[in-house]
Amino acid sequence: MNVFVIGATGFVGGALARHLTARGHLVTGLARTDIAAVARAAEGITPVVADLDSRRSATIDAALQADAVVYTAQADPVLETATVESLTRPMAGTGKTLIFLSGSGLLLQRTAGAWSQDSFAEHDPFVVEPLATSRKAAEDTVLAAASDRLRAMVIRPGLTWGPGDHGHVPMTYRSVAVTGAACYVGLGLSTYSHVHIDDVTRLFTLVLEAGRAGGLYHAVAGEVPNRWIAESVANHLGCDTRSVTPQEAVLVWGELGALVMAASSRLRAVRAQRELGWRPEHTDMLSTIGEARLRKLADHST
Repeated sequence: MNVFVIGATGFVGGALARHLTARGHLVTGLARTDIAAVARAAEGITPVVADLDSRRSATIDAALQADAVVYTAQADPVLETATVESLTRPMAGTGKTLIFLSGSGLLLQRTAGAWSQDSFAEHDPFVVEPLATSRKAAEDTVLAAASDRLRAMVIRPGLTWGPGDHGHVPMTYRSVAVTGAACYVGLGLSTYSHVHIDDVTRLFTLVLEAGRAGGLYHAVAGEVPNRWIAESVANHLGCDTRSVTPQEAVLVWGELGALVMAASSRLRAVRAQRELGWRPEHTDMLSTIGEARLRKLADHST
């Protein structure tokens, strides 16, 4: 299959492009710079030098030449909305495949570090996080396009971890560099459902092969409250843990980081498992504790 990956230089998109190439697919990947193009070519990925802004038309042209298009970019909301609309219109009626990568941030709950009993399967109703309204609208645009003979689908993973990630474990290590302690917000019971990058790329493969038009698929392998993460990091580094207020958290992680570290976002992957037989192989996010790259993040001098 000829697959065009928009976002091939990113964490998920890059891993997916390499995974599909290894499985024998012909993969093209969006590269915004010549340097990025050279890097993609070295990985066996055919680069398309374009972007989602001034060179969006070149991106759409490349998409129309592929059998399947996978959108994994983390773009500005305005650019993302425009790109999704620009993709779905010309692809409508072609019978081709379009997969949109979303995320569990849509159903984030601002719990200030407290536990939330709410957990959401693919089509459970939820209140959309205000900062993610444009992403939800993009999801809706993609899924609505499935009625126009376009095999359009959405994948919504939890917190994605693995080599090179920037999620909750790395953020907790960074808090040690800032405060001298492994931090969590409030009670530290806020929880994100998580999934390993390799399990996410396997789900993409299953969706490409057997996903149904209009399908929405969650990817989740486990959950770890933030306080447990902090305790594991503190045990590794021999430091203390510390509870911070939401206001203090901004000084540690910045506004967006503080929001994420104080929130809960819990998923259940019901349709991915029932319809596609997807099962996660990596379930212990705390297995990354102790990695050299993470220890460096706790260094006050970096």
